[in-house]
Formats: sequence, C-alpha cells, structure tokens
Amino acid sequence: FCDSLTMANWSLAAATVFYLVLGHHPPHSFATAFVHHHHRPPSSSTTAQARSQQVATTTTLLQMTSPELEQLKALGLQLPPAPGPAANYIPIQRDGNLLYMSGHIPFLNDGKQLLTGKIGPNGHKTVQEGQEAARQVALNLIASLQSYLNGDLSRVQQIVKLFGVVHSTDDFDEQHRVMNGCSDVFVSVFGQERGMHARSAIGVNALPLGVSVEIEAIVRIKD
Repeated sequence: FCDSLTMANWSLAAATVFYLVLGHHPPHSFATAFVHHHHRPPSSSTTAQARSQQVATTTTLLQMTSPELEQLKALGLQLPPAPGPAANYIPIQRDGNLLYMSGHIPFLNDGKQLLTGKIGPNGHKTVQEGQEAARQVALNLIASLQSYLNGDLSRVQQIVKLFGVVHSTDDFDEQHRVMNGCSDVFVSVFGQERGMHARSAIGVNALPLGVSVEIEAIVRIKD
C-alpha cells in the first residue's frame, strides 16, 4: 500500500499534468508542494537506468538506416560526425519546410582533420584535389541533415541550392568543376529528382582555417 506521502505526490503530479494539457502553467504552489513532499533524491539505480535509456536511444539513432545511407555505402562513402558550430551561429536554421544550412567545410571522417590548401596552377592543389574536398563537404552536409532529422534522411524532399566558395589562386577559373565533387554526391545519394539543385560557385583568396572549399545549402524537407 502507498503511504500518505506517495499519494500526495501522485495527486500533485496528476494535477500538474492536467494544467499542462490545457496549455497553462501550474500554480507555483504546486511546484513548491511537490518539492516539499518529494524531498527524497532519486536512487542511484534510477539515475543509472535513465542514463542507460539515453545511451540506448542515441545508439538506435546511429544505427538507423535508409536508402540514402545504403547508397552511400554502395559508393564506398562514410559520413563523418555531424559538425558543430565553430563560432556564434547554428548549423541549420529552419524556416517553414526550408532548411538553411550554414557553410560547411571539409572535415575528414575523424571529425578533426581538414582538407586545406589553395587550388590553382603552379604547385597549388589540383582540380581533382578540390573536387575531393568538395565531396567531403557534401558528406559533412549530409551528416548535419541526418542529425537534424533524427536519422531520417527520407524526409529530404529536395536539395534546392548549393553555394560554393573555392579557395583559389587569382588565375584559377574552374571553380564550377571543383563544385561538381559536391553536386555529384547529392545527386548520387538522393537521386536525380531530389538531388539535382541550383548552384553558384565563386573563388576567393582565403577561407577560414585555410580550407580548400566551403559550401552552404538550402534543403526542403517533408513534415
């Protein structure tokens, strides 16, 4: 049988849920009373169980699969960890069904090393090396999408546009070819209909951390 203290806690909890369902904040006195009655801290076994459930949920998300991820495997590609912000911004901003993705850079699969260097003639990085960097940026963008969508890449309805910035010499004018490294990944992974996109590519004489390419994206998703 429950003692009076437990019964009081259940009554307060039920009343609190009732207020929240109606869209109202429960009276402050409820919270005060609950704290007063529920003075005993959770046991170590309860805390351990909660942590275990959190780890299990995270593992489940990481193990989720989809046709898009299967296509990546078929291409011999692997997603790096979803990159976090390096300054005062967020990786993805949603407006309606559009996701505006901040500029991503070519982190390798360890999430730490970067592909760096200026692209151009006379001893600089080649077009092919630039395409490799752009391809790696595409994988970072997809990793961010996967994280934002809780593993469900099937919610990606359309890759709307890519904007690429290529770290290049003054006399280099093949930025569009470098960007094909990114575009090819999106079309291969999401298919011609969903993956084909509008695109811009420009060259600059410097990029943050000396990376070879930075790319941002606009993506439309399903609810």
